[in-house]
Amino acid sequence: MIEFTSFRQHPDNFSVKHPEDVDMDMDMDEDEDEDFLQAGSSKITYPGEYLTSSQAFMRGHGTYVDNEDVIASVSGTVERVNKLVTVRAVRTRYNPEVGDLVVGRITEVQPRRWKVEANSRQDAVLMLSSVNLPGGVQRRKLESDELQMRTFFEEGDLLVAEVQAFFSDGTMSLHTRSLSYGKLRNGQLVAVPPILVRRLKSHFISLPCGVDLILGLNGYIWVSKHVKESDREGEEGFDAEAVYSNRNDDIDDSTRMAISRVTNLILVLASHSVPLTDAVLLDAYEWSIEQDAHIKDLLQDEIGEALVTSIISRG
Repeated sequence: MIEFTSFRQHPDNFSVKHPEDVDMDMDMDEDEDEDFLQAGSSKITYPGEYLTSSQAFMRGHGTYVDNEDVIASVSGTVERVNKLVTVRAVRTRYNPEVGDLVVGRITEVQPRRWKVEANSRQDAVLMLSSVNLPGGVQRRKLESDELQMRTFFEEGDLLVAEVQAFFSDGTMSLHTRSLSYGKLRNGQLVAVPPILVRRLKSHFISLPCGVDLILGLNGYIWVSKHVKESDREGEEGFDAEAVYSNRNDDIDDSTRMAISRVTNLILVLASHSVPLTDAVLLDAYEWSIEQDAHIKDLLQDEIGEALVTSIISRG
């Protein structure tokens, strides 16, 4: 006896795909991933977010592969170089390069060297042979110089220096041979994420309010009273007492308020992840003066958002 069995009909929205259709869908997915990565270069991603397929791209730093998907492992910006996808973390330690200008703090005095905390993965080293000493820049360092190292730099001192080289273990070596470098006085230190400090032609900025800025590429910014270059030069072009003095100059109230204003502006811009350049800082200062905003009020949310909106619209 023959029985007839009726097969279930396909629903209306069901369609059978041929192999060439499947390949076309895969190409479309790859194109969508490429569009996402191009648009996401300035987009902040979060840990666990899907980025692309591991079959179409290679994973880099800040990512991992899960079920053939490239997933972000840190919060940061997506960067793509050809087929390599990486995520540059927003909160990370400073990655130094030779020639970078950095601001640091002396943490220890060792034989013929100082250890410097510079917001990197390990402390930097400032050799005694890499600083200016009284009596001439190019003279040899003597035993007497080593005995009085704390008269030049001691624990807690702030300084600006340049990355000179790297040791075999990756520790960066600094130098302060230029008169533009050395001990810092008459100001305030501000710490921001290093990713927000852009590389500029000059990281020494003078604002019209009588405030000097040193934008360290390691995320440490020094805001201080304006000092003329001639004030640091002695009869022989090098005034050791002025360069290595631990005493601050007399600062009038208007300059103190200007330093506080610039400091608060930097904090507001950094809290909104605005890259810091000389033009941005000058625009922010002019905006705060035009709005007649009080120094303390700059830290309020609504004023900070208005400042950032104005800066972005100008840029």
